[in-house]
Amino acid sequence: MYRELRESGVLLTNPRGVFSVPMAEHTMGLMIALARNFPDSLRHQECASWGQQDISDQPQHLTELNGQVLLIVGFGSIGHELARRAKAFGMRVWGVSRSGNGDRQLAERILPVRELYSVLPEADYVVVAAPQTKETAKLIGAKEIARMKRGARVINVARGSLLDEGALVRALEEGTLHGAALDVTATEPLPAESPLWKAPRLFITPHTSSMSDRLWTRQKELLLDLLQCWFDGRAMFNVVDFEKGY
Repeated sequence: MYRELRESGVLLTNPRGVFSVPMAEHTMGLMIALARNFPDSLRHQECASWGQQDISDQPQHLTELNGQVLLIVGFGSIGHELARRAKAFGMRVWGVSRSGNGDRQLAERILPVRELYSVLPEADYVVVAAPQTKETAKLIGAKEIARMKRGARVINVARGSLLDEGALVRALEEGTLHGAALDVTATEPLPAESPLWKAPRLFITPHTSSMSDRLWTRQKELLLDLLQCWFDGRAMFNVVDFEKGY
């Protein structure tokens, strides 16, 4: 939110809600892939190898999502849609938002971001879905990753700047984290020489979580609704807060 925009007096809206469904479904897919170790199954398939014993013998055993604690960092529209789906899998959903507010029918606990550090050791899955602002840079840094329980899994579908990628690689190499999935990286496209490509138990999708065949329909409907509010003189929604940055 550069200064000229903040001082322009222009009313700016955002596409809140347009990407929430595909991103929530994509994130559920990433969690299932990590729990059931689909990446290794695919690698065995590519080699025409029946890898059941190899997958079974790994220290990162195949697990269930049922009963696991899912900590959603950024409990906004994407977080809410993810929570709905995670609850259907029997997961225990906790949310973290800037204010500590959110739909309490979707989460056992909703905490303000200042309490994030204290609850990290209790989460089995940590999903980063917060907006990119000055305050959220390296929100999940080396200290936060070290705070997570041994065997936790981390997923970032927000922006690459929110996660310390070097600390993530080290935790995966040392085995303190059982897995991670990234749909976003600090540099995109991800350079071929990036250590992320060879990090163990890391599943990467190329920033595709927001893509959907229904995207343009949702965007059109949102734009028409906003235009109708404007021409009718009604209060606008999805208005960007220049101070918060989203």
